[in-house]
Amino acid sequence: MAAGPQVRGSGGPSRRRVPRFLLQAPLDVTVLRSGVPDTLPGRSVNVCERGISAVLAGELVPGEAVGIEVQLPPVADSLRMRAMVRYQDKLRCGFEFFGLSVEQRAAIREWAKESRAETETVPVHAVEKTGTGSGGVKGTGGSGGGNEPKKKRHWVALAVVLTCAAIAAGVFWWRWNRGWDELESELKVRQVALARKPQAQVPAVMMEKLLVHKVEPTYPPEARKENLQGIIALDIVVGRDGSVVSMHPLNGPDVLARAAMDALRWWKFEPYRVNGDPAVVETTVAVEFK
Repeated sequence: MAAGPQVRGSGGPSRRRVPRFLLQAPLDVTVLRSGVPDTLPGRSVNVCERGISAVLAGELVPGEAVGIEVQLPPVADSLRMRAMVRYQDKLRCGFEFFGLSVEQRAAIREWAKESRAETETVPVHAVEKTGTGSGGVKGTGGSGGGNEPKKKRHWVALAVVLTCAAIAAGVFWWRWNRGWDELESELKVRQVALARKPQAQVPAVMMEKLLVHKVEPTYPPEARKENLQGIIALDIVVGRDGSVVSMHPLNGPDVLARAAMDALRWWKFEPYRVNGDPAVVETTVAVEFK
């Protein structure tokens, strides 16, 4: 990583109100597209308390809501922040942070302090304020009463603009939170799927030795009336805690398969270990009905 003063570009006067620091660090940007999270790796260019600039391995569109994960040296864990794409030029994007916490702002300041990053605050050019005194109003009627209708129209127009801005901000906030909730929901689903992915295929004989709690299935009355018998084989996944997290019947009538699955939900195994650590495993069990 490298830190230093952010150099102002030659495209005109900058309007930045806070200093930016050069930051070369790997980062990941996650965007929700068609309900599926897409993570783009990249490298940061500069950072401040309001946003970050980066070069990514893919293109984004201005206005897209994203999640950003970046590592700063003094911080033990990666910083995870919400942001919006404000600028895009091919693979380079500028992001504005959204809802940055006090702790996250402090982490950025701490990084700048620890890395001894020199800052360059680019002042916003002052806008000249002009006005007229009591002697600068021309017209009749003494003290300039002819400007009153113009002032009223000005305030009415300002109120309309502020109302529209408030409505637009409310709609943006609602869409932003909905999109972010969908993004987090998809990430949780993927994490659960990964947590249940079997790490090993274990023979049924070996898993029988690890069985510590077994519940016998209930013979369904409708199966008894039809004199249904047989052995139901099921493919099951056993979690790290020894519980059955998923199952799939491989044969037999549905009524017997459902009864077997109802019993298997309560089975408990000793955790199967891979390299000494509890692991998620897949095995096959058989349940007999007679």
